[in-house]
Amino acid sequence: MVRAWSYLILRRFRSRVNTTMIVSRRQIDRTARWTLGIFTLAAILLLPMMAIGLVLRAQPILQSMPLHELLLSSRWRPLQGAFGFLPFIMSTLWVTAIAMILAVPPSLLTSIYLAEYAKPHHRALVNPLIDLLAGIPSVVYGIWGVLTVVPFVEKIVAPTLGGLSHLIPLFRVDNPTGYGVLAAGLVLAVMVFPILIAVAEEVIRAVPQGLREASLALGATRWQTVRNVVLRRAFPGVFAAIVLAFSRAFGETMAVLMVVGNVPQIPSSLFDAAYPLTALIANNYGEMMSIPLYDAALMTAALILLIVVLIFNLASRLILLRIKRAAEGEAV
Repeated sequence: MVRAWSYLILRRFRSRVNTTMIVSRRQIDRTARWTLGIFTLAAILLLPMMAIGLVLRAQPILQSMPLHELLLSSRWRPLQGAFGFLPFIMSTLWVTAIAMILAVPPSLLTSIYLAEYAKPHHRALVNPLIDLLAGIPSVVYGIWGVLTVVPFVEKIVAPTLGGLSHLIPLFRVDNPTGYGVLAAGLVLAVMVFPILIAVAEEVIRAVPQGLREASLALGATRWQTVRNVVLRRAFPGVFAAIVLAFSRAFGETMAVLMVVGNVPQIPSSLFDAAYPLTALIANNYGEMMSIPLYDAALMTAALILLIVVLIFNLASRLILLRIKRAAEGEAV
C-alpha cells in the first residue's frame, strides 16, 4: 500500500515537473520570437527613419525653391542663394559609370577563373588577398590614388589619349593635372573589385555540377560550358553582385574626394575635374552654416543620394524577379 502511494506521488510530481518545463519552454520561445521580431522591425524602420529625417532637414530649401530648379540648374552660388545640383549629380554619375565600366569585366573574368579553373590551393591563396582589399580603409585608397593614379593619368594616360581627342571628344584634355573623373573612376574600380569578385565567385560555384557534366557530355568545351550554361544560370546572382558594387561606388566619399578635383562643373571628358555629391557633403558640412539654406541644401544632396540608390536597387530587384520567372518558365 505504501509503495502504491509512493508511486502515485512520484508520478504526479513528474507530471507537474514536465508541465512546468513545457510552460517554461513556451515562454522562452515566445520571448525569443518577440525579441527577434522587434530587432527585425527596427532594422526595417531604419530606412524610412533616415528618409524622414533628411526630408525634414531639407524642407526649408524644398519650400523656397522649385524642385526642377534644384535638380536641373547648373548654378551653384551659395552666397547668392543659388543651389543647382546638376553638376554634382552628373559628376557622381560620370565617376560611378567609369568605375563600373572598368571594374565589371576584369572582376567577372577573375571570378570565373577562381570558380572554374583555379586549383584549390591557388584559390585558398588568392581569396584571403581579395578579402584584404575589401578591408582597406577608403582613405588609404585615396592616398594611393594621389600618389600613384593621379601621376599615372597626368603623365601617361592623358598625353597618350589626348592625341585622339580630334577623333574622340571624350579624350579631350583641358585639365592636365591628373585630378579628375578618370582618376576617381580608377580608384573606385579597384575598391569595388573585392565585392564583385567575392559575390560573383560564390554565385558561379553554386551552379549545380550536374549542369556542367551534362554540357561536357554533349561535347561542349569547358569554356563553352562556362559561357553558355554556367553564366546563364548564374546571371541573376552576378547581376546582384554588380548592383551591390554600384551602390558601394555611388556612395563612396573619401577616396573620390581626394582625387576627383572638386570643381563644380558638368564633365565633358574623362580628364575633366568633377565634384560628386558625396564630396560636396564631406567638404562643406559643418562649415559656412551661417549661410541661409546651406545646411538644407547639403541635406537635399544626401536625400538625392539615398533616393537614387533606392530606385536603382528596387529596379534591379524587379529585373531579377523577371529573370527568375523567365528561367522558371524555360525550365518548365
